Amino acid sequence: MRLGFQLGGRASLNESELQEFLSSPVVDVLDVDDAVSRHYAAILVDLRRAGTPIPTNDVWIAATAANAGATVLTYDEHFTRIARVETLLLGRA
Repeated sequence: MRLGFQLGGRASLNESELQEFLSSPVVDVLDVDDAVSRHYAAILVDLRRAGTPIPTNDVWIAATAANAGATVLTYDEHFTRIARVETLLLGRA
């Protein structure tokens, strides 16, 4: 998220909004640790063997969600290629 914010035309405003979001009591920041890296490797192997690669950062998101038992909420259909994580595909307005 931070990279996208910094690449945009409102870097300081976006950073401020990100900090406000992260400080919410309902937001948990999940660590990338050894367990997440194991999910990452397994997901990447599955995707490569199937010939269906997705962007690297999205693999990290999926691996973190898989480790936490969380659902990925996304507009990106490529997350549905990952059997190890539940994905809720959101509709576009």
